[in-house]
Amino acid sequence: MPSSTDYLDFIRRTARQLRKDEPVPTSLVQWHSVRKEIRSRLVRAIGLDESRPGDLPVRVVRQQQRDGYKIEHLLLGTFKTPAGQVWMTANAYLPEKKGPHPAVLCVHGHWSGAKQDPVVQSRCIGLAKLGFVVLSVDAIGAGERGLEEALGEYHGEMVAATLWPTGTLLAGLQVWENMRAVDYLQSRPEVLRDQIGITGTSGGGNQTIYAGALDERFKCVVPVCSVGNYQAYLGAACCMCELVPGALTFTEEWQVLGLVAPRALMVINATRDAVQFSVVEARKSVAGARRVFELFDRGAAIRHVAIESGHAYNQPMREAMYGWMTRFLKGEGDGSPIAEPKVTPQDREAIRVWPGTSRPDDHVNLPRFAKDLADSLMKRHVLPTHAEHWEAEAEWRVSGLKRMCGPSVKTDRKNTVVRNVDGVTELEFEVEPSLGLHARWRPGTAKSGKLAVLVDLKGGEVAEESAVHRSLQKAGWDVGVLNLRATGKLAPQGNRVRRALDHNASQWGMWVGLPLLTQWVNDLRSFLDILDESVYSESRSLPPIRLIGLGTSGAVTTAAAAVEPRVTDVVTVGALASVISDEPYGFGEMGLLVPGSLKTLGDLPQMMSLLAPRRLAVLNPISPKGQPLAQRAADKALGHPAGVYRTLKASGKFTVICGLSRENAAAAAAGK
Repeated sequence: MPSSTDYLDFIRRTARQLRKDEPVPTSLVQWHSVRKEIRSRLVRAIGLDESRPGDLPVRVVRQQQRDGYKIEHLLLGTFKTPAGQVWMTANAYLPEKKGPHPAVLCVHGHWSGAKQDPVVQSRCIGLAKLGFVVLSVDAIGAGERGLEEALGEYHGEMVAATLWPTGTLLAGLQVWENMRAVDYLQSRPEVLRDQIGITGTSGGGNQTIYAGALDERFKCVVPVCSVGNYQAYLGAACCMCELVPGALTFTEEWQVLGLVAPRALMVINATRDAVQFSVVEARKSVAGARRVFELFDRGAAIRHVAIESGHAYNQPMREAMYGWMTRFLKGEGDGSPIAEPKVTPQDREAIRVWPGTSRPDDHVNLPRFAKDLADSLMKRHVLPTHAEHWEAEAEWRVSGLKRMCGPSVKTDRKNTVVRNVDGVTELEFEVEPSLGLHARWRPGTAKSGKLAVLVDLKGGEVAEESAVHRSLQKAGWDVGVLNLRATGKLAPQGNRVRRALDHNASQWGMWVGLPLLTQWVNDLRSFLDILDESVYSESRSLPPIRLIGLGTSGAVTTAAAAVEPRVTDVVTVGALASVISDEPYGFGEMGLLVPGSLKTLGDLPQMMSLLAPRRLAVLNPISPKGQPLAQRAADKALGHPAGVYRTLKASGKFTVICGLSRENAAAAAAGK
């Protein structure tokens, strides 16, 4: 019987298979070839824009004179969007002594105060007193750059998820802004432009890894409490800023660390940290990266330090970092820890760039930025002018969706279990080797010739208890109900993080290049095969099929029908009308999102258009926030499929109805 642990077991097996024959370079020539490929794919995976940046607008908001250093409160204009200039809030810590000095970019992790947090302030003050110019910045979505002015917001789950469809991920934005921070540091006369380092812990450590790997201007890279290995992420709950979609299809973390070579790298871990950042897992990555450093004859430029501690950036960690930065940015010492000067962090509110309620109203937050990106990408998705135009366009869209879903997986049908329990046929079958699903099929009126397949991301049991299921039975339909992988009783334990109901399962799939949406599409297609082979094989052929998606599973049934010609019509009840939003998504599934889908497939309405001229009924659609749409708003949101159906002279087969009661929606879903 399928269980809640099966999905994670499948993902882990997939990851091991992907990295089974990982190449270990034995020469610099070989490494440079591998390096080029890894770097290129990493840039694409996080959506990093490497175009030549223009001028960097800078505003000095105010200054503070402190004991042994000065703080400048800055705004750095990192992006220009239709919504306005995107400003990165930053604090520059300047030593008392006249420069020029080496510089260090300090990026925060998931501390509630971001750059204002005492944990972050401490290393900035310590470095400044030791003779480094320090730039401390707020990542987009955090600190002073959240949805609201108060500190303490979390930039992950359904906030950062708004970026996924654009293909520009939170990690990509962070790397870009950190690269712009280097542009700023190099423009300052107090800075030795070729002697710049970067350090951060937790999520800031991940920023350090990727910025250090991709920007060679960082001469010394010190990630703290962030290095483990990618396969250790599978089974853990991690922030969206740490995700690299498809990473395990082309690399492991040791190779990304290897991109830092021959520059200096110190990896600091805590002995009592989560498994994905543990000393044991980090040793694997450091050992692999060390081989790369040794190819450059730079074995002395990489060091792994384990501190007896929990997840932190405490004084012993800071002192280890001071020694390493001093050795490789100042050319002094042997890299041993340097005692920390006296550090006295200020109150968090005292070092804000925008104190109190002074943040401007035109501040561009993370979802607003995602909406601008999305709107720009959607300009390419125009309505077709004639049937031939759409048919050609639909062909390449469907081909792209099929590529995302991958080839059909051949499983051992000998493992299929078919049993009859009180007139209901229960089916257990493999959709992947050693990954099974459970489904139920109820016969309708004899020889009705109607088959409805019902899906709900809350699980098969919920679907069977729905008003739609009752209406289908009453109308005489044969009804199949499938419990998709990682949903319902098959969902992994602890799957939900805040508003993201499938946070962990969706991220684990992303690491191995399998967005949950595409996995769910393949589950549905496999179920149709099983019905054909095990239920309808002897008595009759598979009848015309109606896919019915309850709630947000409407996106799944729509995508499945787009690549499955056996489906004759689709009904969605309470489905999302779009994945484009200038606000965080509401409670729901991240697994419906595919990174970069707006570049290729378009939004959900464009996917609906792929069903034309088959029947499509969209009942009670909802907004990305999960709110019911009024009829006028729904008609506007779904203008693309309406236009395509009109072009194909099939307008009567496309229906959008809002405001239906539960019973009326159920009756409509079961109607002709």
